Amino acid sequence: MKTTKLIIGIVSMVLFILITFQSCAAGVGNALAENGEVSGTSGFFLAICMLIAGIVAVAGKNSKGATITAGCFYAFGGLVGICNVGSFTDLMIWSVLSFIFAALFILFGIAMKKKEKISE
Repeated sequence: MKTTKLIIGIVSMVLFILITFQSCAAGVGNALAENGEVSGTSGFFLAICMLIAGIVAVAGKNSKGATITAGCFYAFGGLVGICNVGSFTDLMIWSVLSFIFAALFILFGIAMKKKEKISE
C-alpha cells in the first residue's frame, strides 16, 4: 500500500499542472463568453485539492491519519468539481479520478486501522 500511495501522490502532483492549465483556459473561455459558468474556477480548486492531497500522501505514507486526510481532500475536490461541470467537460474526468483516489485512500486508511488492531 505504501508504494501505491506514493505513486498516486506523485501522479496527483503532476496532474495538478495539467488541470491548472486546462482550468485557466476554461476560465478565460467562460469570461470571454460571459456565460456565468464557474467550471474553470472549480477546476482550479480541484487542482489545488489534488496537490494538497498528493503532498500529504507522499509525506505521510506511513501514517493512517495522513492517509485519511488525503482521501478527504480528494473527495472534497471531486465534489466541488463534479457539482460545477459546465463547458469544461474534462472537469468530469478529473472529478471522477479524484473520487477514485479518495476511495482508495479511505480504504487504505481503514485497512491500516484493522491491521494495527490485529497485530495487538
